Amino acid sequence: MGDCIAAPLGFGSENVFRAVAEGNSVARLHEGTFGLPEPFFGSLFERDWIDETFALSCPADNTRYTPFEKIAIIAASEAIRRAGIDPASDRVLFVVSTTKGNVHLLEDLQGFETERVYLWRSAQLIAQHFGNKNTPIVASNACISGVSAQHTAMAFLQNGLCDYAVVVGAEMLSKFIISGFQSFKALSPERCMPFDKDRIGLNLGEGAACIVFGKGDEDSLPQGTLIYCNSANCNDANHISGPSRTGEGLHNAIEKALAGYDRSKLAFINAHGTATPYNDDMESWAIFRSGLSKTPTNSLKGYFGHTLGAAGVLETIMSHQALKNSTVLPTKGHCNLGVAQPITVCTEKQTAHGESFIKLISGFGGSNAAIHFKVKL
Repeated sequence: MGDCIAAPLGFGSENVFRAVAEGNSVARLHEGTFGLPEPFFGSLFERDWIDETFALSCPADNTRYTPFEKIAIIAASEAIRRAGIDPASDRVLFVVSTTKGNVHLLEDLQGFETERVYLWRSAQLIAQHFGNKNTPIVASNACISGVSAQHTAMAFLQNGLCDYAVVVGAEMLSKFIISGFQSFKALSPERCMPFDKDRIGLNLGEGAACIVFGKGDEDSLPQGTLIYCNSANCNDANHISGPSRTGEGLHNAIEKALAGYDRSKLAFINAHGTATPYNDDMESWAIFRSGLSKTPTNSLKGYFGHTLGAAGVLETIMSHQALKNSTVLPTKGHCNLGVAQPITVCTEKQTAHGESFIKLISGFGGSNAAIHFKVKL
């Protein structure tokens, strides 16, 4: 019904899509940021932009919210405006996706109350900002949080527990997050290279994205509307941080999300594509085992970095924009295929042929998810 992306690359879903379609990215090497001794390559907001943009609509509340809460509210405000709904209605549910929230406050509360380190408190404040009195849901399931949030929202809608669901994913980076990934030796010191034979690690990024879902008869929906088909979460319980080597969990999620669907109508796969050696190999196995090796596949991490709890929502919106514009976006940073099984990685912008896309995502703890949408063309 309505959506919005707020990212270092730009604001507004259409604006960000155009920037990516032109091959743009603001990811770069950051040195000395967050007081870290080791540089990292990633995509970060200009802090002044967050404060200035938030102040345009909420001047009296500019010191009440953390940067994480502000970017969530910025994205949700625009998505709600575009959807034309009353966010204060008791038939509206807020679902907030994040992996870390205000984790930086564990080191220094910066004048905020102790409860602010809890995800439920941030979600409560975000919903209350819009006058919503329902208890919001928090989806925090490692990197699959954004798809899990959409999966949960659709379950509530399909069971008649709400009329609209506002799904907002947001993530801000911090010393805690960056140093954690550095300790895994998972970060690349240069732009990431998804599915490439020379890939060595991921980039991290900040961002917020929001989708407002509602119920409605498909025939009455306007052209370009995002239509939910199916989704699934599957955990293969492989390892606390390492994915399955042969993609069992993600393969099962794909099979459930595409159950009964004519796969020849699938325009493209938006993969997780973190550019870590094990993730990309695992995804190639899952795609291969699902008979989708020849389906155009892309990763958006070279444009945004890995936005963690925002990724599943942000990349769904980007895929919606792409299919609405009959486009398969290229995989920035990919040159030479180097994964366990043959897949068709899109390296140049091309015309999309099909009515739907599937978004794949995986995370720590063996978590995997897939969500399938079509676009009314």
